[in-house]
Amino acid sequence: MKNPKDKILDVAIAMAEEGGFENVRQREVAARAGVALGTLYKRFSSKHEILAAALERETQTLERKMEVRPAIGETPSERLHAFFKIITKALCRKPKYARAVLKAMASGEPEVASNVSKYQDRMNNLIISAMRGRPNGGAPDTKPTKREITVALYLQRIWFASLVGWSAGLQGQDDVVLQMEAASDLLLEATKGWK
Repeated sequence: MKNPKDKILDVAIAMAEEGGFENVRQREVAARAGVALGTLYKRFSSKHEILAAALERETQTLERKMEVRPAIGETPSERLHAFFKIITKALCRKPKYARAVLKAMASGEPEVASNVSKYQDRMNNLIISAMRGRPNGGAPDTKPTKREITVALYLQRIWFASLVGWSAGLQGQDDVVLQMEAASDLLLEATKGWK
């Protein structure tokens, strides 16, 4: 049996995919999730926060999947190419939901900051894991290097900007993947020799 938070997130994802960001209305989310409106407000103060939490939860699921089936490639560059192809395809599979979470994540709403931070940490770890070619970046006691942290941070930001362009209809999903391949190669080359 699902807990109220998971019910709320499942319904919000479904509603976002049905009609986008504007379709996610807290009163209706609570009703469809079968929880009291007060229960929803106790956990989430806005739909921005609900959608940001939904994306953070989906990133947790992605972590588990990547542990079982990590991005494949002989080099860090090849693995990053594979990784961004996988995650771009996964997010764009639900286009209305993807646009809704992009809007929520970029909202600047203070209550969203915690989920954005958790999401960014998870994404950085996933990118570093892809660079290293090991689930979870290898041994737990192996700290990321300055190079890995820098590359992960910038790739995450470039991916977000590329997705905003996709969301606005300026480019397709394949364009996002190609941009990430170029960005990965450029950043790996530019930081070669860093510790």
